[in-house]
Amino acid sequence: MATTAASILYPRIVKQTGPVCNAVVLFLHGSGDTGDGVSEWVTMASRGEFHFPHAKVLYPTAPLRHYTPMGGAMSNVWFDRMQISPTVPEHSQSVEAMCANLSTLIQEQVANGIPKSRIIIGGFSMGGAMALHLTYRFHRDVAGVFALSSFLNNGSAVYKELESVPKNSPLPPLFYCQGEKDELALPIWAENTFSQLSAVGVQGVFKKYPIYHELNKAELGALQTWIKGRIPES
Repeated sequence: MATTAASILYPRIVKQTGPVCNAVVLFLHGSGDTGDGVSEWVTMASRGEFHFPHAKVLYPTAPLRHYTPMGGAMSNVWFDRMQISPTVPEHSQSVEAMCANLSTLIQEQVANGIPKSRIIIGGFSMGGAMALHLTYRFHRDVAGVFALSSFLNNGSAVYKELESVPKNSPLPPLFYCQGEKDELALPIWAENTFSQLSAVGVQGVFKKYPIYHELNKAELGALQTWIKGRIPES
């Protein structure tokens, strides 16, 4: 199926294992990956245990676009950026376009009978950053958000949006994991992101694991437990 910078590929769906589906988990892949790729990685890393009896997991694929850190080559990425660093400005045009695109996918789930209070948004690496934008700027009524090995740019539009939210307004809780040996998304970047989100009212947990820029069983097990707590079976 062809795609453009304005459209995602139809998501791979891991169906609920029970007879009833009343919740959705949206899992966004990292840069250069695909929905199929991260779905297979999650299955391998969790040894087939990352699934839910009552919730389907959606793994959409980002559109192909020119990606500046790769010299402008085409890649499946949620947005462009000048370099992989929090010190550069965000590429707001591509971020905004993909937030609108993914919002359509979320609204499709609502139209199919899943309330937003039963939807969790998250992702790995760039997918985690995309999830933070999508959730805290446009969908603050979902059940929660998770970010794995991710970071936001300094001065991110996410922080600015949350600064304008009235104090004591309910915000989706955050589950944040980071590899202590990560050499691509540095641990200090993740720590600073979580700290800045906390400063503007986000409540959450931050966990470290002795891993590189990767997924592992312990991390996915903790995420699975957290998701079940946010969107229980009944």
